[in-house]
Amino acid sequence: MAESVWDYPRPPRVEATSRRITVEADGVVLVDSSNALRVLETSHPPVYYVPVADVRDGALNPSGGRTTVCEYKGMAAYYDVRGRPRSAWSYPDPRPGFEALRGLVAFYPSRFDRCAVDGEVVRAQEGDFYGGWITSDIVGPFKGGPGTRGW
Repeated sequence: MAESVWDYPRPPRVEATSRRITVEADGVVLVDSSNALRVLETSHPPVYYVPVADVRDGALNPSGGRTTVCEYKGMAAYYDVRGRPRSAWSYPDPRPGFEALRGLVAFYPSRFDRCAVDGEVVRAQEGDFYGGWITSDIVGPFKGGPGTRGW
């Protein structure tokens, strides 16, 4: 059954999922997790957050540079992953209501060779700012592309 991103809430909701999340780069599986949380927000495909323990040892290297702040989740920390600058992020000290994200990390699917949900390769949310994962059961239109920033 399809999920419309327009049925997702604002502010976002964090929910557990048992779906298997994988991330691959350069022929190496960097993430293999069935312990993810997903964040659902109006107009955005889900973003999957996996426990750091489910990320290959040594894959995450803290990025320098600017930080960003989500009005709901708090200040993000970024990571370089296998030569891909700022390709993953986390919320080390999430705001109230998003504490479940502490100790988890999310990955921009556009920056990796293969990201999948239960074996289905995902499409990246256009614009590469929000990091949503589009699967065949998620329908839009999606925020992120040209002309959608004001949605």
